[in-house]
Amino acid sequence: MKRNSRAVAAITNCILVVIITLVSTVCFLPKAKSVAGVKDEVYYKGASADGVSLMFNVYWGTKEVYGILGVLDEYGAKATFFIGGSWADDNVECLKEIASRGHEIGSHGYFHRDHNKLDYSANYQEIKTSVDFISTAAGVTVTLFAPPSGAYNDDTVKAARELGLKTVMWSKDTIDWRDKNVSDCFTRATKNATGGDLILMHPMAHTLEALPSILKHYAEAGLKTVTVSENILQS
Repeated sequence: MKRNSRAVAAITNCILVVIITLVSTVCFLPKAKSVAGVKDEVYYKGASADGVSLMFNVYWGTKEVYGILGVLDEYGAKATFFIGGSWADDNVECLKEIASRGHEIGSHGYFHRDHNKLDYSANYQEIKTSVDFISTAAGVTVTLFAPPSGAYNDDTVKAARELGLKTVMWSKDTIDWRDKNVSDCFTRATKNATGGDLILMHPMAHTLEALPSILKHYAEAGLKTVTVSENILQS
């Protein structure tokens, strides 16, 4: 009995040594880098100290897009346009104009579908179709994807990643598609604006009207407009 007890004790001690070693190893492993503004591979904010990004989601408003391009040129500002494939198909010249003026172009899907309700295969196809068309028509490399209505699931993020795209949300939403008010648009784009902000907009008449004041405010606050890719580069 004593021999058995000693054997059991020896085995128990060995097991404890192994457990302690494993726990110690895990505790001292390098921790995963935590980046502000990034959650589950989705970017909600950039990392620029003094740069903010205007993001225009485009499925309509061709006339306003041209107007926005004019204002951006006037103020020497760069923006990121997330393009809907079905809009691009009908407005190739406008799409090319966006690219020719040095702005960044990302994908906003093809048919403005609810990606949260799509499985991996459907997500992949919807995103890929838009990227294939936009990249060919505009002659650009697409590296960003913004889910329509901000709706996505794990399959959306996985599909975008497999296509070489980063999934982008926003830190400030002007809600200009709903509230057609110049003052509201200005306030939502500028209130407490800080470096790294990703500011969501659409090509609306009142947004175009508010844009000069928004850009002036950023300049006076010591902020510059940069593309989303530039903003999240350090993330």
